Amino acid sequence: MFKSFERSRPAAPQAPAAATATMDRPPEPSLPAEPQRAVAPPLPEFVTTRQMQTANADWHELKQRLHSLVLESINLAAIEKVNRNELRREISNLVSDDLQRSQIQLSTDRSRQLINELMDEVLGLGPLEPLLADDTISDILVNGPNSIYVERRGLLEKSPAHFRDERHLLRVIDKIVSRIGRRIDESQPMVDARLPDGSRVNAIIRPCAIDGPSLSIRKFSADKLTLQKLVDFGALTAGAAFFLQAVVQSRLNVLISGGTGSGKTTMLNAMSSFIDPRQRIVTIEDAAELQLQQDHVVRLETRTANVEGTGSVSQRDLVRNALRMRPDRIVIGEVRGTEAFDMLQAMNTGHDGSMTTIHANTARDSISRLEQMVVMIGSDFPLSAVRQQIASGINIVVQLNRLADGSRKVMSISEITGLEGPTVLMQDIFAFRKEGVDENGKIIGKFRATGVRPRCADMIEAAGTKLPIGTFTAEEPK
Repeated sequence: MFKSFERSRPAAPQAPAAATATMDRPPEPSLPAEPQRAVAPPLPEFVTTRQMQTANADWHELKQRLHSLVLESINLAAIEKVNRNELRREISNLVSDDLQRSQIQLSTDRSRQLINELMDEVLGLGPLEPLLADDTISDILVNGPNSIYVERRGLLEKSPAHFRDERHLLRVIDKIVSRIGRRIDESQPMVDARLPDGSRVNAIIRPCAIDGPSLSIRKFSADKLTLQKLVDFGALTAGAAFFLQAVVQSRLNVLISGGTGSGKTTMLNAMSSFIDPRQRIVTIEDAAELQLQQDHVVRLETRTANVEGTGSVSQRDLVRNALRMRPDRIVIGEVRGTEAFDMLQAMNTGHDGSMTTIHANTARDSISRLEQMVVMIGSDFPLSAVRQQIASGINIVVQLNRLADGSRKVMSISEITGLEGPTVLMQDIFAFRKEGVDENGKIIGKFRATGVRPRCADMIEAAGTKLPIGTFTAEEPK
C-alpha cells in the first residue's frame, strides 16, 4: 500500500529481510554520496508528478483509515467535554498502535502532522483549520474538494489545502450548520450560518451548485477594528472619526453602504461601540455576527423553514417583533428586502440612533436600493411617500468600497438633507479623493473634509457634543 513512497527514492542496497516498509526512512550510510545523486539525470516531469500523486493518495488513504479508527474508538457524544490534551494523547496512542501493527514507520514531524490533522478532523473543520488559524487570511472560498482559495490583504490566491473528496467536504459543511440548528440537503440546498468565533458562513450544495458543494467563510477578526485604528491606517481623518462618534452618541440614524467585502459589518461594529451602555439594543441578523460591547443587547436571528416547509422567521418578522420589545435602538445587520419598510418606520417613530448596512456601490445608489426594497412589499405605497420616509428617517450615509488594489476605504460620509421634488437631497461632508497609483499598483489618495458644514452639526451640539473648530474645513490637496 505504501510502496509509492519507496519508488520516489534512489535505489538502495538490499535491505535485510526483517526490515519494514517505511514512509520516511532516513538514508542508509551505504547510499551514494550527495554529490553523486546531484549529477544523476532528473526523472522526467510526468514520472515525478505521478509519484507525488500516488504518494499523496497513500497518505490520504492512511489518514482516512486512522480517522475511521478514531471515530470508532472515541465517545463522540462526550467529545466537547474531553480535555484537548487528553484527546490528543488518546489519538496519539491509537495512531502509534495502528502504525506498529501495520509495520509503517513515520518520522517525528510526519507523525505530528498526522496527529494534528486527525485532531482537526475530530474537533474542527479538517483541512480548513490551519486557514482559520491564519490571521493574515480574511476569506476562505471553497469551490470544491480540490479547489480552495483564500483572500490575503484584499487579493485572492489558491491554497494547497484540499478535502479528500466531495463526501468529506459535505461532512464538514454539515458539521458547521448543525451546530446552530440549521440543515442543508436537497430540499434546502443553501444556508447561511456562523462559526463559534462569529465568522460568517455560506454553503450551497447540489443540485443548485452544479459542480459540487461550495463554501464561503468570511472570517471574524479577533483584533477588533476601531475608529482610532482607521485613523492610524489613514482611512479616516481624526475629525471624521470624531464626527462619526458624535453621530452615534447624538442618536442620528445611520446607513452604512458598500460592496461585498468592503467592511460594512466591521464599520458597524466600530461605530456601535459608542452607543450608551444604558440603552437597550436589539440586533437583527440572518446569521448573528455583530459583536456589540454593551451589556443590554438582545440578539435576534432569522430561521429557515423546517422539513415540512413551515416555521421560517424572516428579518421582517423580527423587525416587527423588535418594535414590541421596548428597544432604544434597533441594529439590523443588513437590509436585503421588505424589512427595509419596517426599519424606516422604526427610524421615523422614536427609535433614534438605529443603524443598518446595505449593499451598494455609491451612497446615491444605496438610496435607490432602499427605495426598491420598500416597493417590494407590493402595496400601493407611493414612491413619493417612500422617499419622504427615507429623507426624514436616515441622517447619515457612510460609503465603503474595496478598491482595485484590494484595499478597503471609507469613500464618503454624507448627510441626507431633505427632499426636493422627487429627489432625496444628499451632500458629502467627507470624501476620499484618488490621486493616482504608485509603482506597486497601490492606489494613492486622501480622505478629506469637503468644506461643507452639515445641518446635523447643530443637532449634535444640542445633544451635548462640542465639535472641534476646523472639523469640516476643507484641506487643500498637495
